Formats: sequence, structure tokens, C-alpha cells
Amino acid sequence: MPTVLVTGATGFLGQHLLRELRAAGVEVRGLSRSPAGDVAVAAAGAQPVRGHLGDAASLAAAVAGVEAVFHTASDTNNWGPGDAAQTATNVGGTRQLLDAARDAGVRCFVYTSSISAYSHLAPGPLREDTPQQGARSWINYERSKHAAERLVRESGLPFLVLQPSHILGPGDRNNWSNLIRMADAGQLPGAPPGSGAFADVREVARAHVRAWQGPARDEAWLLGGEHASFLGLVAEIGRQLGKPVPTRALPAPVLRAYARTLDLVSRITRKPPKLTPAAVCFTCHHLQVDSGKAERELGYRATPLPVLLADTIAWLRAEGLLATQSTDSP
Repeated sequence: MPTVLVTGATGFLGQHLLRELRAAGVEVRGLSRSPAGDVAVAAAGAQPVRGHLGDAASLAAAVAGVEAVFHTASDTNNWGPGDAAQTATNVGGTRQLLDAARDAGVRCFVYTSSISAYSHLAPGPLREDTPQQGARSWINYERSKHAAERLVRESGLPFLVLQPSHILGPGDRNNWSNLIRMADAGQLPGAPPGSGAFADVREVARAHVRAWQGPARDEAWLLGGEHASFLGLVAEIGRQLGKPVPTRALPAPVLRAYARTLDLVSRITRKPPKLTPAAVCFTCHHLQVDSGKAERELGYRATPLPVLLADTIAWLRAEGLLATQSTDSP
């Protein structure tokens, strides 16, 4: 039975990936930074190993004897003062992990990249042969994901790269679920004017495992989902919660100006603002992703957005993170 290492094992995608790998009969180590992380990894059926992307010795111990590394850990900061730490994690941490994997003779490095490696500057719909523009972006997250992916591709290790779009689903505590909780609390001030592609976290995790189990190496797959405007997403959230939500998209210039003001204030207070210029850029962008390659080669599927939202809302409610009961069904 092969043994693999998962970084980001306590995260949203990482937890689903641990369970998918265990269901496939794989021995799994999950990188953890704390006792609470150890508990979460063990609860998913994996073996916690204490380590950190900034600690080369701990990474060497974690990868010893593993067949594959699944590197899902990432710093998703979008506030300027956090850029240096983000680069250290996303680029420096990936470099150290690659070095450890190479020294240990790891046979496959599975990297969770992102559509952000292409950048909002790239024309859509995104396909695997679309030239990546991440190195040119003013947004550090896009630059760092692009740089980390290049390290993986140029490492000399057999690699697989998965590039998800907006990930949604059960287990989401800090990403798109924030939008759902704000709508539930009647605190959603408006909907951004852009659009996105919403990927089911469960399908994304399955795609990682299927890619590794398959014969291909040195390949990449985009993992999109159902395309929807953010206004349409908000409307469906409101329908399922039975709550009134904004019916018009906020103008992009207003959002940009508001975010710049908050950013200036944050430089004085040294506290992250609720809305950053980078976040506004993402939500004003019209993203289109072609997942055809993943559908053909990995059996990847897009979950209909009403179903994906219903599953996410049901999980949030079961966790006590929502106050309301659903008044409608998808």
C-alpha cells in the first residue's frame, strides 16, 4: 500500500483530499502545525506529521518513504502588507518541499495550483494552452501561484498540476461561505459585477486522486465549474435561505474606490480591511474556464450550482454556522 504526504491537510480542500485518498486505500500522512491540526488530520483517517513549509528539516522527515506528495497548502492573502509572507510560503515553501521530495526520491509531485497562475490578465475562456500571465500581475497571489507552478514544472520531478477555479462545497468555513453567512445575517451590502466558475470541492479532490492514479505525468488540468454571475450566485443563495438579497450589482468603479479608501486606512491601523483592491479585482473579473480536458481524462464533472449551494448550506447549518432554515429547495 503506497504512502503519500498531503500538505494543507487541515484546510478546506486538504480535508476532502485526505478522505478521498483513504477511501482509495492509500496510507496518508497529513502535515500539521498544531495539536488542533493533529486532531483534524487523525479524524480524517490520516497520520499527523508535525511540520511547516518554512522548516526544511521537518519537511525532510515528512517526505521520507512516501511515494507521492500532494501539495495543497497555500497562503491566499490579498492584502499588500501580507505579500512578503505569502511569497515566502507559496514560492519559498514550495521550493523547500520540492528539494525535500527530490532528495527523498518521491515518484510524483501533485501540485494544487490555481486559475490565478493564468491571472485575470489572461483572456478567457481559460484552457491549458492559454499563456499564463501571472508573472505580470500586480496581485501578489497571482504572481506567487504562477512562480510556484513554474518551480514544480522545472523541478525535474514527475509532476501533476491541478488548477481549480472558485472552490465551493461542504467544509468551507472561510471562503465563499462568508458570502452565505453574510446573506443569512442580512449583512450583504451588494453583489459584485463579475462572474465566476464554481468548482465542487469534492470533485476537485477526486480529480487529484484520479490524476495521480492515472498513467499521465508532467501534465496539467484546469478544474472549472458552473459559470454564473456573482449577482446570480447571490440570488440563488437568497432563494435557498429565504432571505432578501441585493438585486443589482454594485458598479465596479464604486467598489474600486471604496477598496482603495479602506486600503489607505488599513496602512495606518495595520489591520486588514474587509475589502481589498485585489479582492475587488477578482470579483469584478468575468472568469471563464474550459474543463474539457479534465472531463475527458479524469472524469471531472461540474456540480449544478443550486445543488452545490444546497449541500454547502446544509453543512453550514449542521455546523451551527447559520441561523435560518431553508424555505425552498433547489
